[in-house]
Amino acid sequence: MPRHGSELDPPNRFASTHFERDWDQVQWDQEYRHSVQRREPQYLEDASESIVSENRSPDIPFRYSLNPYRGCLHGCSYCYARPTHEYLGLNAGLDFESRIVVKHRAAELFRRFLARPGWSGEPITFSGVTDCYQPAERRFQLTRQCLEVALACHQPISIITKNALVLRDLDILAPLAAQNLVHVYLSITTLDAALARQMEPRTSTPEARLRAIGELAAAGVPVGVMMAPLIPHLTDSEIPSLLGAAAEAGASAAGYVLLRLPLSVEPVFVEWLERERPNQAAAVLERIRDAREGRLNSAKFGERLRGKGERAEQIRNLFQLFQTRHGLDRRLAPHDRTPFQPPPPPSGQMQLF
Repeated sequence: MPRHGSELDPPNRFASTHFERDWDQVQWDQEYRHSVQRREPQYLEDASESIVSENRSPDIPFRYSLNPYRGCLHGCSYCYARPTHEYLGLNAGLDFESRIVVKHRAAELFRRFLARPGWSGEPITFSGVTDCYQPAERRFQLTRQCLEVALACHQPISIITKNALVLRDLDILAPLAAQNLVHVYLSITTLDAALARQMEPRTSTPEARLRAIGELAAAGVPVGVMMAPLIPHLTDSEIPSLLGAAAEAGASAAGYVLLRLPLSVEPVFVEWLERERPNQAAAVLERIRDAREGRLNSAKFGERLRGKGERAEQIRNLFQLFQTRHGLDRRLAPHDRTPFQPPPPPSGQMQLF
């Protein structure tokens, strides 16, 4: 089993108590230590009565999102979504990447949402939080089921993923693309396969993600690349080569998000950095602070995704230079909302008005 991105059980900020394991007492018990730090996935059933979330953040480029899963088996050490597990009474470390909450009724709830009076087919992003093509999708196929609903209703969607598993659903994505109903963004943080395996232990390799861009583009699916996150002193030097590789593979647009370390993401990422990249850790943290006005994170709208200051400006200028050089400085063609048709009611009885 691949290792985790985190080796921590950080305190839940909403809990009044927290326990710490006394490792000194179990130094001899290698099986116990292994069971704690190499956890098998647990799938927990979600009883939500809704599947589409709405946000009005001024710096987020989408209003509606759909997330079939909570938590993520990809185990990315930097994932900004980790603190969301704390709302479930779990932690943002090992729990987040091993205790996966599954919304088994996702397709049913999505169909119900699209049937709401007044819904006119505004684009919905899969997924705004955790990856809709994480390894759990191979087993549960909830993303695929929701895509089938979208195709039946001609509902515009966008997809953001780090997993080449998206290619499994080309038979649905291609017909959606033929109607200008879909965008796909592959998130590629690095071309260094060894760094990717350390930092994102259960994602597809960078090579597989580039191959996915090529196959999506060849099938007529509008596809872009995201450097998300872009990590100062660790991956920013790859901007020229990564954007060049993405453009050569078939990407038509590119964007980036500067590393964010909100709340309990910070201790998880710092522990990973000091464990896996000890010789670079101090410099990476220093560069992050340079781009965050002396802090490791900023929650301010307008600067949280890009940073602020001279370091952030250098990164922005470098990215824009090679974005333009490789023809990635444009948006994907807008979705077409006109074909949208709400799903028929479960009874089969059509509405008069």
